[in-house]
Amino acid sequence: MPYIDYYKILGVNKTATTEEIKKAYKKLARKYHPDVNPNDDSAHRRFQEINEANEVLSDPEKRKKYDQYGENWKHADEFEAQKQRYGQSSGGFGGDFGGGYWSSDEGFGGGSGFSDFFEQMFGGGRQHGGGRTAGYRGQDYTAELHLSLKDASVAHKQVLTVNGKNIRITVPAGVADGQTIKLKGQGGPGANGGPAGDLYITFVIAEDANFKRLGDDLYTNADLDLYTAILGGEQIVNTFDSKVKLKVKPGTQPGSKVRLKGKGFPVYKKEGSFGDLIVTWQVKLPENLTAKQTELFEELRKTDTKF
Repeated sequence: MPYIDYYKILGVNKTATTEEIKKAYKKLARKYHPDVNPNDDSAHRRFQEINEANEVLSDPEKRKKYDQYGENWKHADEFEAQKQRYGQSSGGFGGDFGGGYWSSDEGFGGGSGFSDFFEQMFGGGRQHGGGRTAGYRGQDYTAELHLSLKDASVAHKQVLTVNGKNIRITVPAGVADGQTIKLKGQGGPGANGGPAGDLYITFVIAEDANFKRLGDDLYTNADLDLYTAILGGEQIVNTFDSKVKLKVKPGTQPGSKVRLKGKGFPVYKKEGSFGDLIVTWQVKLPENLTAKQTELFEELRKTDTKF
């Protein structure tokens, strides 16, 4: 099994901190993302390697196993169990998985008592009873899917290219930024008839210029002229998918809010359910007043000492 140097893939040292690994991953993921390199197969493969390396090195437990066992880190627990079973009675055996290779002490030839796991993983071709070789589950893959806030608000189909393979998925309405879903069996192929790994897709949702999402609620600002704020009236406001006419109470203050029930973001996997839209009034003062308007404001100020 070839050794994959995850540290080299991310361009970091083995002593790199979690923050340094995260920073390196983000930089490389942006550079090699399929959306940036739509027709570049080598960039796609590089992007998959970067995701694979980050999945292992960003997880302290997985990283510890990888540092000790290299490419075979997924079988660390199995190896430790076999080590406990055979190590004491056989005088122990050498072996350093940190570089991705394993070598045994001499004297462990035929009839050594190695388990099927060792024979299958490290050469020897032993078979289980009945002539079947042991199968091993394929590697899990990770990928990112970048969406706009509008895209995340509606269920739709989308095609991802992962490790050179096109995968069609249905994106549910209401997915959240950073949310991860699992596609069973869409990861790496299994060995010796073992099951395929899974694919984990993380959604990355860009910020919207007009609406801010908090949970299932949306927040937006709406302009209101001074006269309507003082005297009251009606104002057209943009919601996420339409326009509504709102009544404005006389004396509406700048920064005051109006909550519109059910006009927010769709609730994930709850068809027909929506959060609320919170509108904050931004009162706009008039500019370039005419002489008459200035005179009227002067008269108004004289009639009310609060001005």
